[in-house]
Amino acid sequence: MHPILLKLGPVTLYSYGFMMAMGFLTCYYLLQREYRKLGESPEFASNIVFWAAIGGIVGAKIFYLIENLSEFIIDPLGMIISGSGLVFHGGLIGGAVAVIIYLTRLKKSIIQHGDIIIPMMFVGQAFGRIGCFFAGCCHGKACDLPWAMTFPYASPPANYPVHPTQLYEATLNLILFFVLVKLIRPRTKRDGTTFGLYLIFAGTERFLIEFLRVNPRYALGLSSAQYTSAAIALIGVLLLAFFTKEKTKQKPKTAKQ
Repeated sequence: MHPILLKLGPVTLYSYGFMMAMGFLTCYYLLQREYRKLGESPEFASNIVFWAAIGGIVGAKIFYLIENLSEFIIDPLGMIISGSGLVFHGGLIGGAVAVIIYLTRLKKSIIQHGDIIIPMMFVGQAFGRIGCFFAGCCHGKACDLPWAMTFPYASPPANYPVHPTQLYEATLNLILFFVLVKLIRPRTKRDGTTFGLYLIFAGTERFLIEFLRVNPRYALGLSSAQYTSAAIALIGVLLLAFFTKEKTKQKPKTAKQ
């Protein structure tokens, strides 16, 4: 565990925050490359990433407060301003809502632009999970595999070998990004297909990883994240079934110059 990447006097650079920043910058770089091909300005891509970041952080914090309601009632201000406590599914939903509002205000197609934007979530998630690895959070259950690791200062602490589920997810996220962007999206004939498949892939990946995670279990022995993951995957199926449409020859509407 290396939660602190660098400390210079009063300035402390935390590994998790650094990896999040790198994730946003990488997403911006990839997104502006995509939009440059479509004639959009770099400013449009930066606005997308900005609103996704704002909505994602707010959504992730809200989900965290809901999942830890008893602690929030005891110390609401401390829980809100704390730098820790971000839930991925909340970030996904919050970021999506913020971007949808932004696209709607510009009268742009949510489905068409969603196919371009949504795969970037896998990249951002990969960087986030690497940040979790360095911070020691989100580790898995005990195991005796050769690559098992200990996280003695994590919450909950793991002084025994456990699954490094953070690295599992980071690897899966990068693989799924490549599959969506390089193998599937160029061959799709309907707008919304990439969007729907992302939701299915992301929901399924997290649902399966949760079996290796140390999280409270509820009905049917599933965690809250697994129920949310199943809902996200179902939304993806519904999107593919009812909301995709034949691609037009026109590119997504570009910003006025």
